[in-house]
Amino acid sequence: MSLTLKPRTQVRAKISSVGSYVPPRLLTNADLEKMVETNDQWIVERTGIRERHLVDKGVATSDLAVEAAKVCLEKRGISPSEVEVIIVATVTPDMLFPATACLVQNKLGCPGAWGFDLSAACSGFPYALQVGAKLVESGVHKKVLVIGADVMSSIIDYTDRTTCIIFGDGAGAVLLEPCEEGEVGLIDFWHEIDGSGGASLNMPGGGSLNPATAETVANKMHYVHQDGQAVYKFAVRKMAEASETVLSRNGLQGSELSCFIPHQANKRIILSTAERLGMPEDRVVINIDRFGNTTAGTIPLAMQTALDEGRLKKGDLVLLASVGAGFTVGATLLRWEF
Repeated sequence: MSLTLKPRTQVRAKISSVGSYVPPRLLTNADLEKMVETNDQWIVERTGIRERHLVDKGVATSDLAVEAAKVCLEKRGISPSEVEVIIVATVTPDMLFPATACLVQNKLGCPGAWGFDLSAACSGFPYALQVGAKLVESGVHKKVLVIGADVMSSIIDYTDRTTCIIFGDGAGAVLLEPCEEGEVGLIDFWHEIDGSGGASLNMPGGGSLNPATAETVANKMHYVHQDGQAVYKFAVRKMAEASETVLSRNGLQGSELSCFIPHQANKRIILSTAERLGMPEDRVVINIDRFGNTTAGTIPLAMQTALDEGRLKKGDLVLLASVGAGFTVGATLLRWEF
């Protein structure tokens, strides 16, 4: 018996809603001055950060993810039971297994959904966004929830002034749905990795190579370790290159973008990329001063900032860009459709 398959009509995916959440507790630069040898002026000049949000003890990544997802779904006016897939981008899962997506599915109340976690550090959200988009574009799913969430304070050594000034906790979520007639949605992306940079930004303990022992704990192997100069140099170069690549193959210039929403790792990296793209600063979304680097949470948090400030409207041409541990690199071009 032969099987005849009907050709599928091409489906495009769009972002139809955004939600975000940060815990209420603040850690300011003034607070850090009392903890490590640093000062507000030094932190602001080198990173652009003034404060960051931290969870209270017992609050996990899944908790932040659920709160962001609730806001996202409420804005769209749909029930969690309508969600078909949950993808959680994170490097701070509640535990190694089960996946944080499983915990979110249970807490949020999405009985028919399946899902998984994706680990790509600061590029986690744009990577998860593309995976979710392809599930929609396949025609198999119509409501995919993509969440970027991290509790970075759980893996930061607050005696290490090179890392503790940078990171914060937070989450953002978007809903992906098929485009309506006349809509464009997600247009193109460029992703790459360079594993030779793995040693420059990592958490060496806790995996199969260095499972937890008294020795790994004593040697602070379960905290973030970073070669700041190596990461900075790579990020300045690669965030711009990835952005230029996705723009050029779509016949666009940076000046034609309505909004640039970059990963919030360092204000100098962001402005350097914008300058190279020929984008005026008023089209660049920067909120690192309020949130610090929330890893997978930064881009959806910045989307929410852009919406709150009235800087995104339907039809806007938007570019997302990121560089993260791995090294991971990503850029996404899309039309804003709500």
